[in-house]
Amino acid sequence: MTIPGIVTRRAFLGSTAAGVLAASRMLKAEDAKPALISITLDLEMSRNFPQWETTHWDYEKGNLDAATKDYTVEACRRVKEKGGVIHCFSVARVLEQEDVAWLKAIIADGHPVGNHTYDHVYVLATKPEEVQFRFKRAPWLMRGRPPQEVIADNIAMASEAIKTRLGVDPAGFRTPGGFAEGLKGREDVQKMILNAGFKWASCRYPSHPMSKPGERATPEIYKGIVAAQAAAQPFVYPTGLVEIPMSPVSDINAFRSGRWPLEDFLEAIRQAVTWCIDNGATFDFLAHPSCLGVADPQFKAVELICDLVAKAGNRAKLVPLDALAARAM
Repeated sequence: MTIPGIVTRRAFLGSTAAGVLAASRMLKAEDAKPALISITLDLEMSRNFPQWETTHWDYEKGNLDAATKDYTVEACRRVKEKGGVIHCFSVARVLEQEDVAWLKAIIADGHPVGNHTYDHVYVLATKPEEVQFRFKRAPWLMRGRPPQEVIADNIAMASEAIKTRLGVDPAGFRTPGGFAEGLKGREDVQKMILNAGFKWASCRYPSHPMSKPGERATPEIYKGIVAAQAAAQPFVYPTGLVEIPMSPVSDINAFRSGRWPLEDFLEAIRQAVTWCIDNGATFDFLAHPSCLGVADPQFKAVELICDLVAKAGNRAKLVPLDALAARAM
């Protein structure tokens, strides 16, 4: 099965070299600006974690377990201690749980929480069965409505839940899943997000080379991930919606698709963040506490990013995604 955002080494290097070179030159022309580094966590459950055979989370993505919530709280505490914040995106069905004090505490400590839809729906869906596993198993939940209407309602319901249960407006929007070309060619989806009240969205996850499952990352893999950072810079769609791409490599691609050891993931982060700092670029670290809690229980990834920013001095800042959006405007 083809995994979105993952391409072969040869195809990636051959098809993107010119674009990466051009983007790199553009970034170097603006190297007086400090690098803007964001740490983001998608608050959802993930199939294959904590056990590989676990798949039932597909049907209840927002039913966060205690371990996922605890990891989120501790990650936020550590980053705040280092002078930054974590930008979280919540699947809003979690707000049906009895206790959301942990999430309110995160917000009170300055960590933004954005909209990640109510049920983790696929915003590019054109067929009812594509919307989400839950809706495929229980199609009556759609009440015969077309996919785009169901998706728009799911986004609106998430915003309403965040405002009602947490007392804040959602801090931006992130699509479930990242797309190699973002929302290019889908003006309908761009307008849907704008109509939902969002000025920016995080939808694009650039293509990059990846090892076969179980194989270690190679220098060529790292080189391709670093090269993909130039394609992960914020931009504006023709509709006016600002795109803030997610920066490779994500924890899901590393630990589910590649089944890497933690040290390979950390090295990829080190090289990617270092490139962004050296080029005055932006970096949007994409991770999931339901995954990191298993693969990185000692918080080495977020600690590494914070340390790299600290060592860079005035050449880098730890910021929420709003700062990345402002740079693109």
